[in-house]
Amino acid sequence: MKLPIYLDYAATTPIDPRVVEKMLHYMSVDGDFGNPASLSHAYGQAAKQAVDWARAQVADLIQAEVSEVIWTSGATESVNLALKGSAALYRAKGKHIITMKTEHKAVLDSCEQLEKEGFSVSYLSPESNGLLDCSKLLSAIREDTILVSVMHVNNETGVIQDINTIAQITAAREILFHVDAAQSNGKISIDVTQMPIDLISLNAHKVYGPKGVGALYIRRKPRVRVAALIHGGGQEQGMRSGTLATHQIVGMAEALRLAKQDMAADYQKIHALRERFLQQLSPLKNISVNGDSKGYPGILNICFPGIKAERFMQKCPELAVSSGSACLNKGIEPSYVLRAMGLTTEEAQTAIRFSFGRFTTIDEIDYAAQNIIKQLSL
Repeated sequence: MKLPIYLDYAATTPIDPRVVEKMLHYMSVDGDFGNPASLSHAYGQAAKQAVDWARAQVADLIQAEVSEVIWTSGATESVNLALKGSAALYRAKGKHIITMKTEHKAVLDSCEQLEKEGFSVSYLSPESNGLLDCSKLLSAIREDTILVSVMHVNNETGVIQDINTIAQITAAREILFHVDAAQSNGKISIDVTQMPIDLISLNAHKVYGPKGVGALYIRRKPRVRVAALIHGGGQEQGMRSGTLATHQIVGMAEALRLAKQDMAADYQKIHALRERFLQQLSPLKNISVNGDSKGYPGILNICFPGIKAERFMQKCPELAVSSGSACLNKGIEPSYVLRAMGLTTEEAQTAIRFSFGRFTTIDEIDYAAQNIIKQLSL
């Protein structure tokens, strides 16, 4: 068993060996390393065929049209393009945006920037279980609301928002709806033929693909448009210029293809690991799990009263986990996600995020739980 035990899959995942093998063909002199925009020769044509194949895999994951997938450098860029790009084109219709206090910083910081540019943003508080009460959304909608942005699976708690219901609310009012699916793509099914979602941010490195590549789904019927943030050669329908990284794009596509193929089996395995881990921790009577009990099982946020997260990780160096707090220049700050859910500063500072994945084993789960119990009893 390799130490430290990796239980931070929500931060990033190792690349699946099958994905690595696929990527290598598009990197070396013996493979299809050409520029997919260089269509005057066979090297570029082969790379273009690979990109087309990859785009079809991503589209298939969410039941989208191939032309609705735009390549980016990752979910953060996809979020920025979705929010800033749509705000720029729809500002004549209105300048009000709605999101949640528990969103990823990519969304929150983009909204903060838009506020500096004259937009108004409503930040909705979740219920104590992390879920959005849709009556709050309905109350927040104004005549000048142009965009709602809500993440599918929360990166700290695993809470799954009801994006279908939210999509029905926004579609009925002709308001754009963006979903940050960085933590859910390839893990939980999304079908855009059934859910009227307008924009979806996707990535690869949370689902056993490479870092540095992502995609943005942009609905075509009814037509949604975004203004480009990056200008240059006019790639990606003019919405995202720059030479396409064929090897990374192919890696993302293969990762998502495998994820769709293995989605049910992966989910079942990870759910079993979560339940086993909690059962193993049952001797610790005072711990509490943060977030809705029906959340994504691969992300488990637990408060260990009496010990701050920083001290917990010092006592358990054989576990690679994340704190529920962010380390800032001014010191340890409590997680804004947990604070928005109603936890006190002291409670939030005791939170640890455990996240499991495809390569987590039962032996690792058992060892981790036993290590925690042992170290906390010292």
